[in-house]
Amino acid sequence: MSTTKIIYGLYGDDDDLMHGVKAFNDKGIKINEVYTPFPVHGLDKALGLRKTRISDAAFIYACYGVTIGITLTAWIMNHDWPQNIGGKPSFDWIHNFPAFIDPMFELMVFCSAHLMSLTFLVRNKMYPGAKPQNPDPRTTDDKFMMEFVSDDVETIKQLLIDTGVEEITVKDA
Repeated sequence: MSTTKIIYGLYGDDDDLMHGVKAFNDKGIKINEVYTPFPVHGLDKALGLRKTRISDAAFIYACYGVTIGITLTAWIMNHDWPQNIGGKPSFDWIHNFPAFIDPMFELMVFCSAHLMSLTFLVRNKMYPGAKPQNPDPRTTDDKFMMEFVSDDVETIKQLLIDTGVEEITVKDA
């Protein structure tokens, strides 16, 4: 039988939570996850989280949208519905380029926004039918929670008490 347990420490204040994170970092105890009802300034740095790459994904999605916009306008202009815009020939897309800046921009924003939303939902496992991962619904209202996965339950419980935790819950892993 495994002795590994999941320990939850529930805090009532974000300052107490930050004090607890620093105390656990000083002792070298790994914090598995932190649940907060709102973003806490400095928490990501204190936990040692990497910078998100979601902005890189947004840039790639925007480039994809611009590519679709260029392809779509060039195909429409040359094959589907050729028009004489301002005396410029329809087969010459580059001379008609200024007329198509708006649709290309709109497709860039459309693709970037929609694909970013889908990326966010998939990355955070919030797709339809997904099991909720939040262990305590109070962390969506006004409580802050730290989660640990460890064999040394007593040390973690004592350090949680020392840092002003309101409630401690221990479950089997």
